[in-house]
Amino acid sequence: MNNELSFSVVKSNTSIFAIWLVTISGMTGIWLGYGAWFLPKTPLNLLLGLALLYWNFPLKNVWPGMLIWSLVYITGMGVEMIGVNTGLLFGDYWYGENLGPKLANVPLLIGINWVVLTFITATIAKRFVSNPWIAPVCGAALMVALDFFIEPVASVFDYWHWNAGYAPLRNYIDWFVVAFVLQVLVKNYVPQAKYPLPLHHFATQVLFFVFFYLINK
Repeated sequence: MNNELSFSVVKSNTSIFAIWLVTISGMTGIWLGYGAWFLPKTPLNLLLGLALLYWNFPLKNVWPGMLIWSLVYITGMGVEMIGVNTGLLFGDYWYGENLGPKLANVPLLIGINWVVLTFITATIAKRFVSNPWIAPVCGAALMVALDFFIEPVASVFDYWHWNAGYAPLRNYIDWFVVAFVLQVLVKNYVPQAKYPLPLHHFATQVLFFVFFYLINK
């Protein structure tokens, strides 16, 4: 039992170090003018984040867990396809090239991004909020708060672009609604995390986008 606990601590600390190393390296490289090299590697960063989360929090009930997280992926991709191709959700926008290959004009890794963000915010909310219905609200609010800082730099990084040149209010409203539905869907499938990897993962995202939000204002 002690060996298992020690290995869990090692996994957590190693993953936290890796997440911070990649984030700080990317921030520094882009800031120094090497964005053309770093930004196309964004898909690798997303996949690394997913892999580290799964390494630390493997599915206990494999088939129900796979079903739930597959639904998160499909929902994330689905709402983005509706948004990009019709403008009925989020607003009128289109994806650039730095998020990798696309299906129906949406990068395949956007679904992974929805999975990762839903997992880390739901885990953080569950850790700090005991009420099972308030926690999803808090998790969705964390997702929208992060999106607020992503939006102003998304076009600079050629992630996505708004036809109007900025994210409309409806983007944040729709984001909250979709995020809340996903938070409710996964609330029984996220761990009561003893180790702080999800918090660090979220913190690196906030730091990265707030930094570039401030220097691009």
